Amino acid sequence: MKISIAGVDEVGRGSLIGPVYAAAVIFKNNIDKKKIRDSKKLTKKNREILEKYIKKNSYWSIGYASLKEIEKLNILNASLLAMKRAIKKLNIKPSSVLIDGNKAPKIENYNLKSVVKGDEKIPEISAASIIAKVARDRLIRKLSKKFNKYKWDKNAGYGTKHHLRAIKKFGVTIYHRKTFGPIHNILSPNKIR
Repeated sequence: MKISIAGVDEVGRGSLIGPVYAAAVIFKNNIDKKKIRDSKKLTKKNREILEKYIKKNSYWSIGYASLKEIEKLNILNASLLAMKRAIKKLNIKPSSVLIDGNKAPKIENYNLKSVVKGDEKIPEISAASIIAKVARDRLIRKLSKKFNKYKWDKNAGYGTKHHLRAIKKFGVTIYHRKTFGPIHNILSPNKIR
């Protein structure tokens, strides 16, 4: 039996808005692994070029956990759920699954291993980071058109100075993660009881 390795990574964990995305990628034989790098080290344009290349030369899938699930489960458990969904959606079952970070979701009958800084060391994980990032960025750009005062197309919903100032000025949207510290603090400033 041929050994197949799936790489898994998530994106959007530290963002203050929207869902968390994860991708799972199994390379086909013809892919050039040297082309693949961690998504954080690539320009937007290069990520999009590589995303097309990876999708054409891999088995891949995307999973996500919704804003509601993040609020209910907490961001760590929601990230693990997004990863689990991505892994289960793959068309072929991998012999082993390598996951970026120090935690892995629990899935029966799967050989799962977490790899710290895996997105820098393992091309399959780097490829997953690219697919997840491009997919989530597309969603965030779409949302940004509706809520352009927050500049999500520039900050991906992360807590930049501009984003935090915009929240204080214009308020919290339906896409903001209300359980996250910066948002929670804006919504319920310390009051003397």
